[in-house]
Amino acid sequence: MRTRTLRVFICAAALLFAAIGLTHAQAPTTDLEGTWQGTLVTGSTQLRLIVRLSKTSDGLYLGTLESVDQGGVKIPIDRIQVTGDSVRLELKAVNGTFDGAITRDHTSLTGTWRQGVGQLPLELTRAAAPSEPAKPAGSTSTHDSPFGVPLVLDIPVPPMPFTGDSKIHLVYELHITNFDANEVLLTSLDVMNAEVTVAHFEGSDLNSLLIRPGTRDLTDRRAIGPGLRAIGYVWLTFDASARVPQTLQHRITIGNHIVNGGRTSVSAVKAMVLGAPLRGADWIALNGPSSSSIHRRALIPLEGKAPIAQRFAIDWVQRGSDGHTFTGDQKDNKSYRAYGSEVLAVADAVVASTRDGIPENVPGITSRAVPMTPDTLGGNHVILDLSGGCFAFYAHLQPGSLRVKTGDRVHRGRVLALVGNSGNSTEPHLHFHVADANSPLAGEGLPYTLESFDLMNTAGRWETRHNELPLQNAHVRFR
Repeated sequence: MRTRTLRVFICAAALLFAAIGLTHAQAPTTDLEGTWQGTLVTGSTQLRLIVRLSKTSDGLYLGTLESVDQGGVKIPIDRIQVTGDSVRLELKAVNGTFDGAITRDHTSLTGTWRQGVGQLPLELTRAAAPSEPAKPAGSTSTHDSPFGVPLVLDIPVPPMPFTGDSKIHLVYELHITNFDANEVLLTSLDVMNAEVTVAHFEGSDLNSLLIRPGTRDLTDRRAIGPGLRAIGYVWLTFDASARVPQTLQHRITIGNHIVNGGRTSVSAVKAMVLGAPLRGADWIALNGPSSSSIHRRALIPLEGKAPIAQRFAIDWVQRGSDGHTFTGDQKDNKSYRAYGSEVLAVADAVVASTRDGIPENVPGITSRAVPMTPDTLGGNHVILDLSGGCFAFYAHLQPGSLRVKTGDRVHRGRVLALVGNSGNSTEPHLHFHVADANSPLAGEGLPYTLESFDLMNTAGRWETRHNELPLQNAHVRFR
């Protein structure tokens, strides 16, 4: 539900996952293991960074990037490429890359940090403190049981196809539980349609796909201890003309052992088509649908379940031609372009529930006007019953701006409230998602599409899109 500022290059405050996987393009000749420190300077703002890299016994680089001045949350680095003395780090969660070269004495990395359309010089210096040791790979059991490796594979929510960026997507979670008395180390994961491999993950790609519930700062998430679980966040993409599989199953390799399971049917239900939640141009789908979005991985145990209500959520902010979401005083909500925008009903619906009276935050990463609880995370909000078990959730609204009450019937396009900065929010924006329950967080997030919107293409021109879901960082105009 939080946004990431567009003015400051790195913002880690909203990330809900920490450990990361790195891979190399060729056998590296550069020693990267250790702790690296540097400072990004943008205007009067200085951001101290700490990069910790380690290496498992099977040759996989693992590590974290920490933005000390933005809450100290560790940011995923998804890939490292080493060519001679050149090093490239890729961080999908913040849309950032670092390209640099290591010095002859291996004490510093000098290069350029790029995030979005901006770039800054950055030098990382090797620190004296040693890096955290990586968990040794290969600490698996012998698996000599005639029943094979006792893994249980389960998919709680079958995927429902939807269209985004002119392609078809299937999004779901694979729960992997280890019933062995010993730790297992996952070597690879294959997604299968009958005997045809749809997708293959190994190394850092597999590691970044996984989380380990209840753990922090765990670098090698492929290693699952006895009685523990990993969750794979699977995102499959197909060409629009491709035939989408009707069923999927999974094959996990552990050394020389193979486990087959996790069979699921692909939902035959079509994603709901909705109207626009806002008006006007230059809306950015921050934290929007993607494999690395913070919303995608926001698994929150509630009421004896662990749903992902925000699976396809978007934080809509409005950006000016200067790339900023505000003009003037950054600490004043009224300075933000999105503030006060009218929030619209996306369909003919019934107001299922509302919440009002929560004061607004001062814009900032850590400032919150009230303590964060399940009741206050969404701030002032409206939930619409779209029928068919689908509910639209509008969050972070201005207090006192709600123009509807529970039980009201509304038509598509009716003004519901105004965009604000209440609840778990860093700046004025509209958090919007669709789920299967009348609750801010206790339902399962459902894909949907918008009937029509304009998308800014890479050439800087508007393209009209129909029946698509805007994906992460899409630049959108609503008519």
